[in-house]
Amino acid sequence: MLTRDEAWPLLCEWTPSDKLRIHARAVELVMRDLAVHLGQDVERFGLAGLLHDADYDRWPEEHPKRIVAWLRERGEEELAHAISAHYTRWGVDYDSLLDKALLASDEITGFVMACALVRPTRTEGLEPKSVKKKLKDKAFAAGVDRHEVAEGLRMLVEAAGGTEEEHLARIIATLHAHREELGLA
Repeated sequence: MLTRDEAWPLLCEWTPSDKLRIHARAVELVMRDLAVHLGQDVERFGLAGLLHDADYDRWPEEHPKRIVAWLRERGEEELAHAISAHYTRWGVDYDSLLDKALLASDEITGFVMACALVRPTRTEGLEPKSVKKKLKDKAFAAGVDRHEVAEGLRMLVEAAGGTEEEHLARIIATLHAHREELGLA
């Protein structure tokens, strides 16, 4: 079974961009927190978050084929499938809670970080309702695909219960707890 100690050097080798490494780490943290909340395998969820964009910097036109192939070569089909499904328009089925959790955590984590970065207090006092309001502003963080955010949140709520607001609150709390490491202090 793949470990984080094996995954991190690959991420660093394939992802020269500090910005994308920070995103990978943020999604890893959010996924680990979600796994605890849902009673799932924390390491597996964390690895999916950490590696989901590992090949994007070096091979954007092939993303996510390189990381998926790398995982499959190591017998990591569950992780490979989740990563191959982290964008709905790729047409991959959502077979597991891991698949849905990654979709529900990727784009929205980046969006919440963007929301925090424009606030003087960053994550301190950031509320889910403020994030949802910013989602309606198409000019803000325009690169974030609102369809992906909505589909991810919908699938997660259907599969695991809870509400969109609860998921957003967990993301905000997780990012706040790691604000120094993520450049959100």
